[in-house]
Amino acid sequence: MSFYKKVNTLFTEHEKLVSRKNVKEKGNGVYCRYKYPVLTAEHAPVFWRYDLNKETNPFLMERIGVNATLNSGAIKFGRRYCLVVRVEGADRKSFFAVAESPNGVDNFRFRDYPVTMPETDDPDTNVYDMRVVHHEDGWIYGIFCSERPDPNAAPGDLSSAVAAAGIARTRDLVNWERLPDLKTKSQQRNVVLHPEFVDGKYALYTRPQDGFIDAGSGGGIGWALVDDITNAEIREEKIIDFRKYHTIKEVKNGEGPAPIKTGAGWLHLAHGVRGCAAGLRYVLYMYMTSLEDPSKVIASPGGAFLVPQGKERVGDVSNVVFSNGWIADDDGTVYIYYASSDTRMHVAVSSVERLVDYCMNTPPDGGRSALSVEALDSLIDRNLALLKNC
Repeated sequence: MSFYKKVNTLFTEHEKLVSRKNVKEKGNGVYCRYKYPVLTAEHAPVFWRYDLNKETNPFLMERIGVNATLNSGAIKFGRRYCLVVRVEGADRKSFFAVAESPNGVDNFRFRDYPVTMPETDDPDTNVYDMRVVHHEDGWIYGIFCSERPDPNAAPGDLSSAVAAAGIARTRDLVNWERLPDLKTKSQQRNVVLHPEFVDGKYALYTRPQDGFIDAGSGGGIGWALVDDITNAEIREEKIIDFRKYHTIKEVKNGEGPAPIKTGAGWLHLAHGVRGCAAGLRYVLYMYMTSLEDPSKVIASPGGAFLVPQGKERVGDVSNVVFSNGWIADDDGTVYIYYASSDTRMHVAVSSVERLVDYCMNTPPDGGRSALSVEALDSLIDRNLALLKNC
């Protein structure tokens, strides 16, 4: 096959993948997953990965490899469903790129160029996992993890790192203004901006950690107010959603995307981490906070909301689901974007009404096996009584 026929084949196969219609699968009453991932490494444009010049790449080799597409922020921009994707190259460096869809479930296409994210005076080694929110002040903000080598690491220790919350803002998802990193006493890897002012201040959901990986004394999902987002500094922080022993969030937990405002309260999606024989297991869970005080939890359904299933359990970091992006449409539909095993992006679809019902009416985690049985017995009693009267 000639060089240019091979090039044509690459574009044909890529178009077939990108334009594939997604299929809704059977749901659980709360949400429905879609069958196919919405983004994979193969969705990256051909002209990102290949040098298409016969003279400089006669064997048509992939010159710049893409390893994964994961952990996407999400926002409705005009009529387009936009994911601000963490794209990880074969060199282990991550960068951001915007992929757009006309319907939110398939036909996601990357823009021609990735995001050019300005650096601070202390350049990041790696940036990833951006939460995107259209704030009340009119700007679209992206808060992401900025990773740098640990200056206090022992000689020869090339894995120790320091995490900070990078902050940037944009009007068009093309031109980004980099603001100073969040100033905080602890390391922060999961910081989310609340979409509205609270008491005239910017509000942040945080996850204080003692180290880059270990939460240590960090108690869970935190809450903090800052006066100036252009020079953000946390002086006081409180935990609003605690880590707990023998639960899905005993090792770590962190806010996912910015919460969705409803008539009943703020809907929150978060990730919980526990240790098991296979390593760390990441799942998603939900909770709700008060409209009047977004730092006050008013509903906390027990257990996991979404867990890795089937092929989702296999990938670069197996047994993981993670979400930092969802979109609530005007008609109440909620598109939940989640990554599986740090490898690919998926979508599940629900509604504001269903998610509120789930949060308000699902029993909380009682904390003991006996109380789990009590909750189950109560449901069985009610159902058997209904069945006898049918």
